[in-house]
Amino acid sequence: MKKLVLLFDMDGTIIDSTEAITESFETAFRSLGKDIGDVSKVLPLIGYPLDEIFVKLGIKKENTDDFINAYKAHYRIIAKRKTKLISGAKEAVREAYGFARLGIVTTKTSLYTKKILEYFGILRQFEVVIGREDTTHTKPHPEPILKALRTMDADKRNAWMIGDTILDMGAGKAADIECAGVLCGYGKEKDLAQYTNIVLKDTLEAVQYIKNKEFLNIGKTRNISE
Repeated sequence: MKKLVLLFDMDGTIIDSTEAITESFETAFRSLGKDIGDVSKVLPLIGYPLDEIFVKLGIKKENTDDFINAYKAHYRIIAKRKTKLISGAKEAVREAYGFARLGIVTTKTSLYTKKILEYFGILRQFEVVIGREDTTHTKPHPEPILKALRTMDADKRNAWMIGDTILDMGAGKAADIECAGVLCGYGKEKDLAQYTNIVLKDTLEAVQYIKNKEFLNIGKTRNISE
């Protein structure tokens, strides 16, 4: 039985949903009579919950529900069509599935996340999907990671978090598990490096790094299978 657990973020780690996200923000603003301006300012905010992003974009907290509803109404229409897998992500998931148990920890809703994973043919590889509606707190709080591990009945000493932002790395560090940052998404190397010394090109490289570390390190005392 596999003991090693790899938890993955979604946006910027498994999928590139930049077009779907930015278009949905533009649509939400426009439908409610607002001008978002330069939509590229959304990019460094991807990974935060929608309500927090709208506040950061200048919407009053008491009005965020209307914007979130407008965002989701458009996003659910275009999500599959305007989302693509990160280069090498499918290979990364397949390789990881060969030696570890897999989970998703995201601030997307688990409903949308499962639909997208199913669309790309990789849902079955993941034992658990923890989304925005499944916890009280979001990353960088450790709750989503700890809930994933509890759901999997997994030992955090055998767990890794793979993600592209400081939210992922912060959550992993707070949960006291190993972290691998990837540069195929929205985070910057200098920021990720504040939380982990393992920052790699993309998700496939991260999976291969972990596989080599776990299987080939001489003197490794932790068993990853039995």
